[in-house]
Amino acid sequence: MKIILASQSGVRKKILDDNKIQAEVVVSNIDEDEIKTSLLAEGADPLAVSKNLAELKSIKVSSKNPDRLVLGADSVISLNNELINKPKSREEALEILKKLNSAKHYLISSVCLSKNGSMVWNHSDSSELKMKHHSEKQLIDYLKKIKTETLLAYGVYQVEADGLKLFEYIKGDKDSIMGLPVREIINYIEQYKK
Repeated sequence: MKIILASQSGVRKKILDDNKIQAEVVVSNIDEDEIKTSLLAEGADPLAVSKNLAELKSIKVSSKNPDRLVLGADSVISLNNELINKPKSREEALEILKKLNSAKHYLISSVCLSKNGSMVWNHSDSSELKMKHHSEKQLIDYLKKIKTETLLAYGVYQVEADGLKLFEYIKGDKDSIMGLPVREIINYIEQYKK
């Protein structure tokens, strides 16, 4: 069974490939920043933001691809129930790392499957992470190792690469932390095929 992945994330595509889920990539091109701003103005918490973005991506692509199962996904960082956005610059990335320094926070990954423009299933997963204490110089040195386009596309900590060294502990599913709770997706697709 081939699904559509409504995300340009190479990491999400790789997780699907590694789990033998064939996926064609069709980017949703929704304005995430505008939607986040609107949701936060309405009092949405990070979980609601993540769920809404995954659903909007999925439904937008699904409405243009009849009879296909479309997977939308979104991940956000929640620190004391405050949404931490992806950085827009290296300076902002450093400020985010300083905020997360020594702090326990949560990474919320939401996924949504849609068909014919309607959501048929969704799931959210929350992982707990705690950063070790780092000096500002250590944080700057860490950021120097990450290409700017990678940093702006995927956020401040690259758990699949050097970012793992930043943490005191990580409690949660590895695939979910990388952006896709794939076990739950596989379970749903198995039921869907029956």
